[in-house]
Amino acid sequence: MEDNKLIAEFMELPTEVSKEGLLNYYHRKYNSGTWYEEHELSYEVSWEWLMPVVKKIERKHKANFRTECLWNEFIECSIYQVIVSIEQGEMSKDKSCIYDSKKIYWYIGDSVKCKREATYKAVVEFIKTYNHGGM
Repeated sequence: MEDNKLIAEFMELPTEVSKEGLLNYYHRKYNSGTWYEEHELSYEVSWEWLMPVVKKIERKHKANFRTECLWNEFIECSIYQVIVSIEQGEMSKDKSCIYDSKKIYWYIGDSVKCKREATYKAVVEFIKTYNHGGM
């Protein structure tokens, strides 16, 4: 639940305090005008909630999210790993590649069975690094 609150703050969701003293967040889903209590934030269970966060990170920070899927023979299922990187350097004249690049941020997530879970963990780790001045 703390991680969802962290994401909501990163997304700069408007907040209000309810009559009961609970902090509510306005989620712009379909511009519905719906307010959600902290425990109702659904970043960890919904692609609809999570993907706008990924897009903001990619757009604002020029980050690259890459998902790798591997078949694990021992548990007989696919496992996913998300890699998030930000590189800076000189762009080639034809804009096909960056040369003389240096890594500004590099995260390789743990392997898990669920692609959404791997992406969620990568988002949380990125925001924690971002919030602590790591970039």
